[in-house]
This record gives sequence, C-alpha cells and structure tokens, in this order.
Amino acid sequence: MKYLLVFLFISSIHPFANAQKVNPIDYYYQIPETPTEYTATNTVARMVDGLGFRYYWASEGLRPEDLAYKPSEEARTIEETLDHILSLSTVIINSVTNRPNVRPVEAVELTYEEKRAKTLDNIKQSSEILKNSSAKDLESFNLVFQSPKNTSEYPFWNQINGPISDAIWHVGQVVSLRRSAGNPFDSKVSLLSGKRRD
Repeated sequence: MKYLLVFLFISSIHPFANAQKVNPIDYYYQIPETPTEYTATNTVARMVDGLGFRYYWASEGLRPEDLAYKPSEEARTIEETLDHILSLSTVIINSVTNRPNVRPVEAVELTYEEKRAKTLDNIKQSSEILKNSSAKDLESFNLVFQSPKNTSEYPFWNQINGPISDAIWHVGQVVSLRRSAGNPFDSKVSLLSGKRRD
C-alpha cells in the first residue's frame, strides 16, 4: 500500500522521544524487564510491550514476496496488514500524547523499513509514556477522532479493547500469512518468556 498517515514528529512534543538512543528497529528484540509493581498503567504498558515483541518478530525477515502475499484476491497483503498495524500504533500514541486522529489523513509513501521502524517507535514510546503515568492520567488519554464535520471521543477503556487488541489480532494474521507464504515465524522465539532462544 503506497499511502499511509502523515505522522507528527513525537520528538518535538514529548521528552521520552529525545531520551531514546536505540534504533527503533532494535526495539523489542526481547520484551523489556517487568515493572517492579503492578499498577493500572504498568499493566497496560505491558500489553503494549507484548504487542511490540510480537510485532518485532512477526515482521522480522520478511521478503518482498512475503510483503506481496495474500491468500485470496479479496484479502489484504501482508504489507497492507502491516500498514493497518502502523495506523493502529499511531492511534495508540496519539491517545497517550493527547492528540486527535485527524481524518481524512494526508498520504505519504514510506518504505517497508520506514514503516516497521515507525511502528516499533510508536509502540515503544506509548509504553514508556504509560509506565511514567498515573492511573489518573488514563482518564485523560482519550481516543479522539476528528473530521471536518465532527469529532468523536472515547475513554481509554476503548483503547484497550480497540486499537491495542486489534493490533495484536492483526500481528497474529501476519504470522499466519507469512507461514502460508513459506517464511514462517522464527521457532526460537518464546512469546511466554519474551525472548529468543539462542
């Protein structure tokens, strides 16, 4: 898919972005260490980290023929599915940075590597913001969709059962599709431990 959302530069509006020194492509090779305590925000951040780890390995080592693969004429290709995950990661980061999702979106063309890096960066920054927030902050992390005709707003609860869960769902589709394309998910990756067995 040639066209995607135009993304705002997170580094200009949030301090966590400037603190990151790691290449986004390296995020989520393994899942981050567990938080020291159970809180509402740490729990949601861990869900986001689980998404990041799964996305990293589902999208690792995809070939051009994998990206173009689709099981039927009506279905999405793997790359189109990854495009959708990128758009969901944008909704997640917009929520935790209190920005609306403006519709219609301006289109921009990105390479596969740029899409992957941007998705991992959105996921990582969302997790970091959540880990450094309070339960009270969740009440302000609304989902806002804005178009020229109207604006709709949903509480953070809808973020959990909507974009976060939807992104995890679609990562599973990528895993299934790449297997069908003849390039299966790395069998050394343990989703339970969040690490790759060497």
